[in-house]
Amino acid sequence: MRPFRPLLPLAALLAPSLAFAHSQGSHAIGFGAGLWHPFSGLDHLLAMVAIGIWAAWLGGSARWRLPATFVAAMAVAAAWGVGTAGLAAGEAVIACSVVALGILVADAWNALPARVATAVVVPFAIAHGHAHGAEMPLDANGLAYGAGFVLAALLLHAAGLGLGAWMARRPAMLARAVGIAIALVGATILVTR
Repeated sequence: MRPFRPLLPLAALLAPSLAFAHSQGSHAIGFGAGLWHPFSGLDHLLAMVAIGIWAAWLGGSARWRLPATFVAAMAVAAAWGVGTAGLAAGEAVIACSVVALGILVADAWNALPARVATAVVVPFAIAHGHAHGAEMPLDANGLAYGAGFVLAALLLHAAGLGLGAWMARRPAMLARAVGIAIALVGATILVTR
């Protein structure tokens, strides 16, 4: 039963409101709201964990380069997104990022070079970050809210790094199953938006 624990996020599909980070209407103001935002929907949560898994499998400088690049690009895009209505296709790009990252996790044994992988995560980070900024309540403390979602992203990346390191010592079939599960959740989110 233990090998199937990484597949537990699929169980969350039984609770559809959890699948959408941006479907909740109100947020508390400040650090707590920012910290909670990436955990409030499977799209953000799975994308950030998948970045960590992929970074762990790429190894070397990718272990810090992918998460650091993602968080930096996300923070800049969040500042850009404050007070806006969101990107026209932002939600679709976020869901597509989950699909793409799931595929990359499933096929991580044929990994891209770290520089290419870093470039791949930037547009995903921009979409996620812009959504964080656009979702921030206008009367929120922007620095506190931003610090909250940056910390949450780092925690989710760290969880992914740990999961990726754990999975690297398991049969490759598990990695493929986890990646496929992530991609299927992303596809489900995409078609139900």
